[in-house]
Amino acid sequence: MSNEHYENTSRPALQDASAYSKKDGWERDVLEKLAFASLRELRARRRWSTFFKLVTLSIVAFAIWMAMDFGADKSSVTAHTALIEIDGTIEAGGRSAADAVIPALNKAYADSGSVGIIMHINSPGGSPVQAGIINDEISRLRKIYPKKPLYVVVGEMCASGGYYVAVAADKVFVNKASIVGSIGVLMDGFGFTGLMEKAGVERRLLTAGENKGFLDPFSPQVPKQKEYAQSMVNEIHQQFIGVVRSGRGTRLKETPDMFSGLFWSGSKAVELGLADGFGTVDSVARDVLKMENIVDYTQHEGLPERVLKKFGAEVGTAAMKSIWGGAAPTLR
Repeated sequence: MSNEHYENTSRPALQDASAYSKKDGWERDVLEKLAFASLRELRARRRWSTFFKLVTLSIVAFAIWMAMDFGADKSSVTAHTALIEIDGTIEAGGRSAADAVIPALNKAYADSGSVGIIMHINSPGGSPVQAGIINDEISRLRKIYPKKPLYVVVGEMCASGGYYVAVAADKVFVNKASIVGSIGVLMDGFGFTGLMEKAGVERRLLTAGENKGFLDPFSPQVPKQKEYAQSMVNEIHQQFIGVVRSGRGTRLKETPDMFSGLFWSGSKAVELGLADGFGTVDSVARDVLKMENIVDYTQHEGLPERVLKKFGAEVGTAAMKSIWGGAAPTLR
C-alpha cells in the first residue's frame, strides 16, 4: 500500500475522532454547569433554611421572654402609682374580663411599693356577671387595704357595665366630655317569624320542657316567656341600682331619669354625683396620690392565650344563646 493511500484512508478516522472529542467536551461543559448550578441552589436552600430556623427560634425565645416578663412579680420597694386598664367590652374571655383584671388588682394592692391604684376605664359596658365580679373584688380589697386608695379615671366612656365597676372606687375622675352613666340593662334579639312565613319556611322545634324553647327567634313570642324575661331584666337592673347607690352614697344626687339608661357628659356626671371631679391618669397620680412614678399592672396576654380564652368565651356565649334564644342580659 502506498503512502498516499495510507494517508487518504487514515484522514477520515482522525476527523471522526476530533468530532467525537469536541462533542464530548461540549457535553462535559453542560454537565459541569448543571452540577455547579445544582450545588449553588443547594447551598442557597441551606442558607435560607438556616435563616428561617434562626428567625423561628428568635420568635419563640422572644415569646418566652415576654411571657416570663408579664408573668413576673412586679413587686418593688420603689414607691409608685399602680395602673390597671379596663379597655373595651367587659366580657368573658376578653382582655377586660374578671379573670384578667382581678389578678392585676391583687398584685397592685399586695405590692408594698404601690401607694395607690388608678383604674383607667374606657368601656361601653358588657356582662353584668363580669362587671359584678370585678366590683365585688374591689370592695373586698378596699377592706383589706384601707390605707391604699383606688381611683377610677374615665377615658372616652364609662357606661353601663363600665360604670358598674367604677362605683366600687374611692373616687371617680372624668373628662368634661367623657360619656358616663347608662345605668340600665337590656336583652336584645331578633324575630324571624314573619320573614319565614313569606319565604314559606316552617319552623319545626321539638322540646322536652315547657320553656326549653325560651324566646326562640324562629317561633312566635310567648307572652308568658316575655314577662319572665322582663322580670329578670328588672331584677338585674335593681341590682345595678343598688350597687350605684352603695358605691356613691350621699354624693349621689338622684333624679327621676338617673336610672333610666340615660348617659351624661363628664361635667354633668360631676353635677349629679356620678363622678367626683376632673382628671387624667397623670394628673391624679401627680396631684391626688402625689406619686408621678406609674407602674402598669394590666395583664397583657400573648396571642395563644387570647385565642384559647376567646374560644372558651365563644363556647360559653353559644351555650347562653342556646338557653336564651340568642339573647342574654347585658349592661350596655
